[in-house]
Amino acid sequence: MTTPLWKRIVARVLQSLLALAFISPLIWVIVCSFSPQPGSAQSSGWGVANYLTLFGYQEGLPVYLLNSVIVSAISVVLSVVVCTLAGYSFSRFDYPGRNLGFMVTLSILMVPYASLLIPLMVWYKNIGLNDTLLGVGLVITLFQLPMSTFIMRNAFDAIPKDMEEAAMVDGCNSFQALLKILVPVVKPSMVTVGLLAFLEAWNNFMIPLYLSSSGKSTLPLAMVNMRQQTMGVIDYGATEAGVVVLLIPCAILFLALQKYYVKGFMAGAVKG
Repeated sequence: MTTPLWKRIVARVLQSLLALAFISPLIWVIVCSFSPQPGSAQSSGWGVANYLTLFGYQEGLPVYLLNSVIVSAISVVLSVVVCTLAGYSFSRFDYPGRNLGFMVTLSILMVPYASLLIPLMVWYKNIGLNDTLLGVGLVITLFQLPMSTFIMRNAFDAIPKDMEEAAMVDGCNSFQALLKILVPVVKPSMVTVGLLAFLEAWNNFMIPLYLSSSGKSTLPLAMVNMRQQTMGVIDYGATEAGVVVLLIPCAILFLALQKYYVKGFMAGAVKG
């Protein structure tokens, strides 16, 4: 039965209002980053003085952006590779301790950041990973493992085993069947894992705070350090400019990959 026109109009209006409620803070931040504000470089008129302040802060915006890109790349690559292999293992192979290993992986979700970061900082000093971007990326990947492994296992569980068995009859081993047959099918879930890892690494503040110095700071940490000016005045203008810079890659990636993102979360909802 066709939905009445007035119901469709009401539904569209409510959807538009809900969308506006979600994006209005982002619009406000973008406008404020260009508007005049007391205590900021853009004290009068409209312009890009706040962005210039951000660009020239300490090591410079390009350095902090590069640090964020490196940490995010490490986290994305490791999360996708490790969680794809782990999800395949938990889904397809029957070995002693499989379920226990999966539960131990999920138990990382119950461990708060603060309980591990100080011991990790001490351990990193002993093995030479303290104050390195690799070290930050490894820790962020660690906390991405539970949810990402869960997503990948569900994705593999949804694929009939007949597909890889047919590939093995044709001469493929398990690894070749994974690469040639299963990976193209679970690609949406892999994209979802990569996107989640990127968002976590790109916006993470606490882990770089404990494990990196000013020269190895990512952009979120640099923004927090930059907020405080002389006499306790907070530079809201430069902070809002930094939020806009942080927002742009996240928005572009999410809009470009949203169809894979939705499919990736839906994978495993119906088996077979």
